Amino acid sequence: MRLSARVDYALRAAAELAVSGSSPVTAVQLAEAQQIPPKFLENILGQLRRSGLVRSQRGPEGGYWLARPAGEISLADIIRAIDGPLLGVRGERPEQVGYRGAAHSLQEVWIALRASERGILESVTLGHLASGRLPEPVAELTKDPAAWQSPSLI
Repeated sequence: MRLSARVDYALRAAAELAVSGSSPVTAVQLAEAQQIPPKFLENILGQLRRSGLVRSQRGPEGGYWLARPAGEISLADIIRAIDGPLLGVRGERPEQVGYRGAAHSLQEVWIALRASERGILESVTLGHLASGRLPEPVAELTKDPAAWQSPSLI
């Protein structure tokens, strides 16, 4: 799975909003806190606002805040708002692709991969990030030393 810079920035900014509670936070404050290019972040915050995940207010007392409680916004919600569906194959949903012959089972692999991604990304919320405590099944996966190692590219 590859996450775009836009998704990475969106998740980091949303995590900052989660710890700020209901107080508005300016784009500049978010950009500085997470070292995100401010102009890039403005566009991302606009996408999150249009998707209903973030609210905004203009003016001297303005800024951004989460539209729902942090515990009700999953990482998957943020990813979908920025980049669309969690898994695509050549721009299509995995249930819409088909293969022949020896590659026939690939479709099932893509469906299983999407289900696995959903299992993690839909279970972790901005509330978890704000508290620093991930759901136990997710935290358990990180305890495996092999999870921290990059596979050899040889």
